Amino acid sequence: MAGYGLPNEQHLSVVLQNNLEIEGYNIEIVNGSVSGSTSSGGLNIAEWTLSESNIDLMILCLGANDMLRGINPKETKNNLEEIIKIAKNKNIKVIIAGMIAPTSYGSNYKKSFDKIFYDLSKKYKLQLIPFLLEGVAQKPEFNLSDGMHPNDQGTIIIGNTLKNAILENL
Repeated sequence: MAGYGLPNEQHLSVVLQNNLEIEGYNIEIVNGSVSGSTSSGGLNIAEWTLSESNIDLMILCLGANDMLRGINPKETKNNLEEIIKIAKNKNIKVIIAGMIAPTSYGSNYKKSFDKIFYDLSKKYKLQLIPFLLEGVAQKPEFNLSDGMHPNDQGTIIIGNTLKNAILENL
């Protein structure tokens, strides 16, 4: 998550890095996200972004913008799968963070989209965060005025979710 609408010190990667350091972990967090990116945008930069030799773990948090744009879930799944393959070929562990679609595109779209993350986690034996925005989505007190992007408090909640997932991989 790129930190849309937040000052740098409140970006998810910075909050997560600080939380890990406070707890005594020497783990460097690199924010490879681009604000507004779709899974195809992520795939376009995956090879380059994951080319550094010191990357041990990637948290794949793409798909929300695909859903917001009504992109076919098959395309989203294919893009995410290719990103996973690139990471796996570089011996990088992957945690996949799921998203949940509203019913605004219909129940078939929702069903297809929602199972992308579970299906990929099962196929590639990945740790799954079922819904990255759990406890934040649709709660105005944890979102910016647009109702979609986390505010500083929402970022803390998401950061704790990610921190716990990372620590499960140590």
